Amino acid sequence: MGKPTGFLEYTRELPGNKAPKERIKDYKEFVEPTSKELINKQSARCMDCGVPFCHNGCPLGNIIPEFNDAVYQENWKDAIDILQSTNNFPEFTGRICPAPCEASCVLGINQPPVAIELIEKTIVEKAYELGYIQPDIPETRTGKKVAIVGSGPAGLAAAAQLNKVGHEVTVFERAEEIGGLLRFGIPDFKLDKSVVQRRVDVMEKSGIIFKTNTNIGKDIPAKQLEEEYDAVVLAGGSTTPRDVPIKGRELKGVYFAMDFLSQNNARVAGKTELKNHKGESVEEVFATDKDVLVIGGGDTGSDCVGTSNRHGATSITQIELLEMPPLDRSESTPWPLWPLKMRTSSSHEEGVQRQWAVFTKEFVGDENGNLVGARVCDMGWSDPQPGKKPHWEVIEGTEKVIPCNLALLAIGFLHPDKAGMLEELKLELDERGNVKCDEKYKTSNKKVFAAGDMRRGQSLVVWAISEGRECARSVDEYLMGDSVLEAKDHSFFEVSHA
Repeated sequence: MGKPTGFLEYTRELPGNKAPKERIKDYKEFVEPTSKELINKQSARCMDCGVPFCHNGCPLGNIIPEFNDAVYQENWKDAIDILQSTNNFPEFTGRICPAPCEASCVLGINQPPVAIELIEKTIVEKAYELGYIQPDIPETRTGKKVAIVGSGPAGLAAAAQLNKVGHEVTVFERAEEIGGLLRFGIPDFKLDKSVVQRRVDVMEKSGIIFKTNTNIGKDIPAKQLEEEYDAVVLAGGSTTPRDVPIKGRELKGVYFAMDFLSQNNARVAGKTELKNHKGESVEEVFATDKDVLVIGGGDTGSDCVGTSNRHGATSITQIELLEMPPLDRSESTPWPLWPLKMRTSSSHEEGVQRQWAVFTKEFVGDENGNLVGARVCDMGWSDPQPGKKPHWEVIEGTEKVIPCNLALLAIGFLHPDKAGMLEELKLELDERGNVKCDEKYKTSNKKVFAAGDMRRGQSLVVWAISEGRECARSVDEYLMGDSVLEAKDHSFFEVSHA
């Protein structure tokens, strides 16, 4: 424990952000540098609890009080060693994770929680600065070859773990660069792509082989991987977006959010050929001088808001089907559960009109087939009947038209692409259309494993990394009969976050 009285002396404090009017002028990360004094005080707030619930709040099982103590002592080598023992990519989670660990912090019961995410990011950036993050080259190779399909956080985590124990790992990516949605989905102002490339470079030097512009099931038969490799890991993500099959969906001006975000990331990277996250060429879309409607209140919707502000949109409205959440933790999600509460992102701070409990009935177009508005109405809970769950219903007389000439659908993803690779391998799918696996991440094909959103459905980056690590352990056991890779018990987390 860094300082026994730290939680009494200091309150939660985060570094400042560049002012909204300034930061929307570019796509650079806008969080101000963290001072030595600030991070020392924040690490001092950790109480080193007898039962550290933050461990279970984190899907990776990060050993949080221990690395907080190392930071307080300014022992950066110990801090990064502790952190990387459970998390392959703290530079990603330290920027874009919603920090469920903080929601489970014991101090958070009656005070603001420890700034765990900030501490995590500070550790890894300090480690890069001091040269502590080096290629992890195994002393010996096992002679086993593993193919990983998909280079998002799940695929990269699996690759790092399997390479560490000596397997020869090749990662196949259908897009032109490595990173999955880290590269093509998350805006640069949240995760600068130099941060992604920095880690990819380290992994390449560790011996991992990356093959881009390679669509398995199209450029290379999936069966070929099965024949040439000792094991195959599918980590292609959940890439089929949820649509709104309503009148006017075909109008020019209605797009999936990820197509909008992916092409903008490509544009920021200086690419002339714009592609979506599937590597497909797409029509160029700008929010400049447009009335933008973002449908969906999650992180992807927030990213659309921030990007539209940087384009110079005339107005931005974001609508959500659910009711406005409470400002503080709801009684239905008591500590240490992930709290149902109102969240305002940095993109929201930059300018947006948010509306809740709104249902989209129809897109309205002009005589030339261009989007000019969205017909919506308010939603409300019906009175719950005995033995039945309450459900939503339209509130009559609330219909209105929201003017918009760009609508972005940010309402999630359903399942992975079923055509191509999954069909060729004849893999069994679950009731949601995801790849069905046993508790060892093994599919209906004994040689093929799956991890990340492709297996569990759309989720958080921290869950993707966790899935990749756990899958790698199972692959190692399959290849070698046993594994020295770390295992994480998710039983508490699964129950408490049900």
